[in-house]
Amino acid sequence: MTKSLDQKLAEIKANPSSRAFIIADAKDADMAFGVRAPGPRGYLARRGAKPAQFSPEVWTRDEFGYRNLPEFLDIIREVTHQGLVDIMLMSAYVNEQLSIKEGLFKNSHVTPAARANDTTDVWAVRHGCYTREPSQPFRSASIDHIQCGEVECERDGSNNFPGANLGLYSITYVNDLEQDREALLWYKEFREEAERKQFRHFLEVFDPNVESGIPPEKLGEFINDNIIRTLAGVPESGRPIFLKIVYHGAKAMEELAQYDPNLVVGILGGSAGTTYDAFRLIHDAQKYGARVALFGRKINNAEHQLAFIEMLRLITDGKVNPEEAVRAYHGVLQGKGIKAHRSLEDDLKLTDQAMSYDGSSARRATVEVRANPLVPSNRPQEKLIPVRASEEGRAGASASGEVGWPVLPDGAPDFSRMNSEQRRAYDGCRLTRKFG
Repeated sequence: MTKSLDQKLAEIKANPSSRAFIIADAKDADMAFGVRAPGPRGYLARRGAKPAQFSPEVWTRDEFGYRNLPEFLDIIREVTHQGLVDIMLMSAYVNEQLSIKEGLFKNSHVTPAARANDTTDVWAVRHGCYTREPSQPFRSASIDHIQCGEVECERDGSNNFPGANLGLYSITYVNDLEQDREALLWYKEFREEAERKQFRHFLEVFDPNVESGIPPEKLGEFINDNIIRTLAGVPESGRPIFLKIVYHGAKAMEELAQYDPNLVVGILGGSAGTTYDAFRLIHDAQKYGARVALFGRKINNAEHQLAFIEMLRLITDGKVNPEEAVRAYHGVLQGKGIKAHRSLEDDLKLTDQAMSYDGSSARRATVEVRANPLVPSNRPQEKLIPVRASEEGRAGASASGEVGWPVLPDGAPDFSRMNSEQRRAYDGCRLTRKFG
């Protein structure tokens, strides 16, 4: 089956103005966090395993709050079957279980990928101190293990492997000559092996994990220059198919994205934050040139992962803005009786300063959200029709007796003029009718 990743990469390179956007779900955290990697047990896949049994004389219920691996695998299956992400990033072991043994991706447009190295700055084990030391290069997985689950794959030239043929390779520059030179030597060795074995990769460039002497506002420039310098000596046959970097704001993103049209730039998600942080991040990054987003904890810690991914896709497709997406997402949670981590008011707050160049999000016309992941395909979707304001600037009642709300000339809701009753009416109509 043709993979959406390949289609979108081709479209992006052929048409720089294309809205094609690649979303990856990063489910490789077991190479960083260990037992905690599958995340809190608040969200389980529809067919998720029963919570693991624990001895009450040893554990409290709160202590035993993490998913186990079978539950984690069920979530990966569910996200893959949903079909809204383009890449599923896993550890080599999880890739073996789902790609090689199960064939999960054989008839899916989703591309499997595996983390190809695990530098020491991702060794985030409990009570450890590894992440506080300058990052050291290290690889647990081999390319052959990722491709076929064996120490050496049989190669017939077809490039048809049962496992993943795409890997994430990460580098952490710390602004130290010996450290960074060593990291580049390891990357050079990996690139050459990958080219010989026809293994594709994308490059993740982390910010320094220790004090580097570079002011925070200059990190974007430091990372951009290192990326261009690193790849300047690499021909197309050995280059990554795209980048994964920290979003350092609009200026740094646009600078890198505009440098070379053949260089596809993507962002990483980072820590969970508010839902608005996540939705604003993907919106702003796309606006200023990013064409890929890899979200790990932002998806994995969400109250409902399918609904969260649905909103990411609607944002990148230009159908909703970040604020609308947060409200719609809370409507899904309310309709399913799922308790949100935060109140809607708190979840609409921007706490990630990388997006604070502008104090407001763009206001767009209200749109109909059609592809609710929680509504069966045979159930009709209801439309939201706002009531236009009267000459006094207040909305009247709809024919169905619903309380209206003030709107702008283009029909979009005018939140600045809504009173509390109108705001409740708007939220109730938009969220309950769409996602109830």
